[in-house]
Amino acid sequence: MKTYLPKEKEITRKWWLVDAQGVTLGKLATEVARLLRGKHKPMFTPHLDTGDFVVVINAEKVRVTGRKMDQKLYRSHSGYLGNLREFTLREMLKRHPEKVIEDAVWGMLPKNRLGRRLYKKLKVYRGGDHPHQAQKPEKYEIKE
Repeated sequence: MKTYLPKEKEITRKWWLVDAQGVTLGKLATEVARLLRGKHKPMFTPHLDTGDFVVVINAEKVRVTGRKMDQKLYRSHSGYLGNLREFTLREMLKRHPEKVIEDAVWGMLPKNRLGRRLYKKLKVYRGGDHPHQAQKPEKYEIKE
């Protein structure tokens, strides 16, 4: 009995539309990472890209629990002395809500070439509109 490995031409990619409104950030990130990796498919292979494309809308309406809005920090450093910038989750959701979801999903993907390739299939948008109507994304419901 041989182990089945899917070929590149056998892998079919779908487009999923995920609405982040009212969904907990961690639950959203795990489900999106699962779709990107392809773990929902029977042909999942850990070292191959068998995943789908994911479009996340309403990024600014994502929900967090506890006191994370004021305690969770996002840090960036330019490389120059004294240029460490810190923003709370509340500030990040006002300025760049897309970055909050992208960072959460990136934390759940592999940190190698495969992870970088999977990350490129994630599209996150602030509002309810997105430019991927031509791909006919299917709605994906996240159960709380």
